[in-house]
Amino acid sequence: MRIITGLRRGRRLTAPPGEEVRPTPERVKEALFNILQFSLEGRSFLDLFAGTGQIGLEALSRGASRCTFVDSSKRSLAFLRKNIAAASFEDASRVFEGDFAAFLSGTRETFDLAFLDPPYRTGLLQRALPAVTNRMAPGGTVICEHPSDETLPDTAGEFQKERTYRYGKVMLTVYRRQQPG
Repeated sequence: MRIITGLRRGRRLTAPPGEEVRPTPERVKEALFNILQFSLEGRSFLDLFAGTGQIGLEALSRGASRCTFVDSSKRSLAFLRKNIAAASFEDASRVFEGDFAAFLSGTRETFDLAFLDPPYRTGLLQRALPAVTNRMAPGGTVICEHPSDETLPDTAGEFQKERTYRYGKVMLTVYRRQQPG
């Protein structure tokens, strides 16, 4: 696992051994950032269900101004904090340890971009998606990673499904705020 491009290109990231963490495959990560390539610079990024933080760190490396990482696993967060330090992104990172719902209901912060990649087939994505739309800035974008056999709703709050991309057994679904009128 590594940062693909940007300021920290090639920086190696660590993850716990075993099946506890399911890192986003590199080709899916590359596709995700191709989708976001013109909307990252200077923007705030939320890495919900962050795990080891590879997506948020990639966003920072590619020009995001700040990233908030949220995860409930102490073990994953230990690796996340090491990865933030190894990439020298301490000043641009904020780490929240706890449940996504507690974070979203307790923060006043808004985000330009959000990435949701909870453990598959747990129902967490269906709960988190509408909750995260309430914390998005105008013009915000939400991207969900999910298994290809799972269908997401056409709308979430004021956000509408814009497009779904398939990469083998993994899908990325993009939501953007509906424009009035």
